[in-house]
Amino acid sequence: MANLTIPAQERGLAPEHVENLDKRRQWGLTFQVIAGQFAFFAVLLTLWTGQDLTYSPGWMRPMFYLNVLTGVLAVTFGLYGTWLKRGAQEF
Repeated sequence: MANLTIPAQERGLAPEHVENLDKRRQWGLTFQVIAGQFAFFAVLLTLWTGQDLTYSPGWMRPMFYLNVLTGVLAVTFGLYGTWLKRGAQEF
């Protein structure tokens, strides 16, 4: 009897395809971990961003730009990692 917990498109995969699927899901988890680290640092950078926006003159706001960059990277890595990990049963 077929294992019904496996998605229908993955039930008839060859062993080499299963290995590729597992590697893809491992990379997805890796990217999700990296996204979590970037999100953590983006929260920490928020403290310095407020001070930077208050006291820096003109367009010279490096901490603000760094905070925006880390936030964008967190979202990007998170979405890409989730896309790579699609179909996994761990969610």
